[in-house]
Amino acid sequence: MKKNIKLNLIGLRCPEPIMIIRKTLRDINLHDNILVLSDDPTTQRDIPHFCHFMDHKLLKYEIKDKLYLYLLKKGL
Repeated sequence: MKKNIKLNLIGLRCPEPIMIIRKTLRDINLHDNILVLSDDPTTQRDIPHFCHFMDHKLLKYEIKDKLYLYLLKKGL
């Protein structure tokens, strides 16, 4: 069964968001989704690069005020 996990990373700064995302992705099943909330502007660069490098999918990216929202799908 596919799960949707929400990670509230507000207040954390690079490299913490990527480290937490990576650990979470290791612990979930293939094709599960993670919704990431962050206020760190470096995630705009780091999360897409991380997904590409690690073969995960960035399904959605949105900015609301100074809040960054990412929907990631665990890949291979």
